[in-house]
Amino acid sequence: MHVTQRGVNRCAIFLDDTDRHHYRRLLRDACRKHGVAIHAFVLMDNHVHLFLSSAIAGCVSQALRQAGQTYVQSFNQRYRRIGTLWQGRFKSSLVDSDTYALRVIRYIELNPVRAAMVERPEDYRWSSVHTHLGLAQDPLLIPHPAYAGLGANRISRAAAYRDWLHAPLDPGGFSRIRAYMTQEKALGDARFQATVEKILNRSVVVMPRGRPRRKGSAEVA
Repeated sequence: MHVTQRGVNRCAIFLDDTDRHHYRRLLRDACRKHGVAIHAFVLMDNHVHLFLSSAIAGCVSQALRQAGQTYVQSFNQRYRRIGTLWQGRFKSSLVDSDTYALRVIRYIELNPVRAAMVERPEDYRWSSVHTHLGLAQDPLLIPHPAYAGLGANRISRAAAYRDWLHAPLDPGGFSRIRAYMTQEKALGDARFQATVEKILNRSVVVMPRGRPRRKGSAEVA
């Protein structure tokens, strides 16, 4: 599951490294308590991206609720403020791990580059990219099976992922990930989407912007 959570009115949720360290600790503890695996992350100034999985329904929500509420309490106390910090509930998109996991991980770890904060993803400290490139071993992370399948050992996996990370980007692919996250739909092929739709009993396909066109109405080219 690809998850993002933003500060209310796009305000900063991290003002310094102490804040980021504290959020990481809270997230680690909450995910361990509720049986949630963290496969990728990036902590931006005013939002976070996470790639998570759990074998038990509802555990991701419980873990994020625990970490988020506790973080807001400590943030408000530290900066002598009151009120909400998060822009409502987090947004989430179910992801077909077989075909889209590595794309989502790359999308997450390239976030600081797209935001023009750094030239290379590995130049940004608060990301899972350092572990995936073999530059560190972050205890926060559990490697996703799609990443583990890139090679027989740590060195070969890191080399394969580096090639993937720095390969030419597909803007359309990034736009699709963003659209599915915005509308909280299931990212995957038609078979995956049909399965999720049957389980959830609701549409999981991204809808075009604007109101649905009425039957019989003319389409303007």
